[in-house]
Amino acid sequence: MKHSTFVISRFENRNSVTSWRVDGRLHGLRIRRNFKTREEAAAEKAALEMKAMQVASGMRPATTFLTDAQLREAEDAFRRTEGRSRSLLTYLDYALLNYPETAKDFPLAEAVAEYLAAKWAESKRGLVSDRQVRSITYELNALKEQFSGTPLGLISSGALVPYLERGAPTLKTYNNRRGVLSTFFKFAYRKNWITANPVEKTPHHRIRHRRGSAVTITAEQAAKLMAHVETFKGGVFVPYFALCLFAGIRPSVLCGEIARLRPEHVRLDTGVIHIEPEVSKVRMKRHVTIQPNLAAWLRAFPLERYPIIPINVAKARRKVFAQFGLTHDVLRHTFISMFVGKFRSMGEAALQAGNSESIIRKHYLDIKNPTEAEQFFNILPQSDEKTIAFPVAV
Repeated sequence: MKHSTFVISRFENRNSVTSWRVDGRLHGLRIRRNFKTREEAAAEKAALEMKAMQVASGMRPATTFLTDAQLREAEDAFRRTEGRSRSLLTYLDYALLNYPETAKDFPLAEAVAEYLAAKWAESKRGLVSDRQVRSITYELNALKEQFSGTPLGLISSGALVPYLERGAPTLKTYNNRRGVLSTFFKFAYRKNWITANPVEKTPHHRIRHRRGSAVTITAEQAAKLMAHVETFKGGVFVPYFALCLFAGIRPSVLCGEIARLRPEHVRLDTGVIHIEPEVSKVRMKRHVTIQPNLAAWLRAFPLERYPIIPINVAKARRKVFAQFGLTHDVLRHTFISMFVGKFRSMGEAALQAGNSESIIRKHYLDIKNPTEAEQFFNILPQSDEKTIAFPVAV
């Protein structure tokens, strides 16, 4: 669209001096100017036409210390707030107040280190288990490796999805990873290291749980296992296997109940194992009745001489588990199912194992019959207490 009709013409003055005249109208105002050279007249004509275009489009010249890029950014900011009830400065003040300068630049490694320190402090207070903190540590170390050199505030939701899906995990593993990262980024948000939690925009998978009966071993397999343990390295691992198999103590040697159980908790005189809150996985006190066969094992291999967790138990445990094809919680699962099979009381089994009755009904009811359960609770040591040697170093 043409906004002006400026023309350049040759003009003879009265004194016979030749000039170059710019003539036209700027939105109704007559403009007529003389210049000594045609080049000066052409420059003026271009300036007037530019001014006409600016006025027609709502633009106007202004003196400013802003660069061209800053001017474009300012214009874009005004366009984006057009029609809102508050001024641009109001939104700017809010951003300056709530958007910390360190948000984009805070190092990921420092954030992970501070978060893990907080988690280990919670572990010492008994709020989370050591095993859980180790799992968190493993996941966050993987995060640091994946985003090495990337500031915390620049980790986006889009970048996190491939990270969560690394190694083609199961849906449960994916959700577990996502849960760890979500808690970490929430911690970072509370610290004002980031302005939003990027995990919130990553997908969460719904899983339909179909857990069936618990995995157990038979009474015959349990008898073979204990016969092997009785002679393995002088029987030094008997208390561990006996307490997990015949009392259902949670078996992890790193952070399970067996790792926190102390000899004074096992009372042969009263026939009760006291699982104190600091020992229990669910932080609730419970009593486990010492069955006659467990009492026989503990008298034959007394805890005064045979520690519950001997040296190198993790390595030896893995060897025994591999030899007999045992899974992580199979000893505890076997105890609960045998207890239900013998005593036919889900309520008592729940109290002894530290589970709910609904869990007992779902996973342990009718797995073992009374005959097999009776055989299980009659598994006794072959050695006589008087002839048992002291344990050898392992």
